Amino acid sequence: MASVQDQLEIKFRLTDGSDIGPKSFPAATSIATLKESVLSQWPKEKENGPRTVKDVKLISAGKILENNRTLGECRSPLCDIPGGVTTMHVVVQPPSTEKAEKKAASQPKQNKCVCVIL
Repeated sequence: MASVQDQLEIKFRLTDGSDIGPKSFPAATSIATLKESVLSQWPKEKENGPRTVKDVKLISAGKILENNRTLGECRSPLCDIPGGVTTMHVVVQPPSTEKAEKKAASQPKQNKCVCVIL
């Protein structure tokens, strides 16, 4: 059984200032699992919500957290206040339009301006 110190109280701050949580997570929880939790608790009335875990970025102590790391590995010494709640910021990255990017990359640049000196 995990001790109380191995549990972290986290709330997720959305870009509009509203919060999801706080909720308690074990220190061994992966960042990908946290993102899944945010995705499942996302308010349905909010526009432009994330569709997949890849659309969500979590930021804690100024650092973007990587999916393959655990909560314990990403914990900041500043956040180790007993009984405190850690706030993680949630950023939704809009899905990239790969077709538009490929189309723009395939078209050669055309110079519109021509100077002629006589």
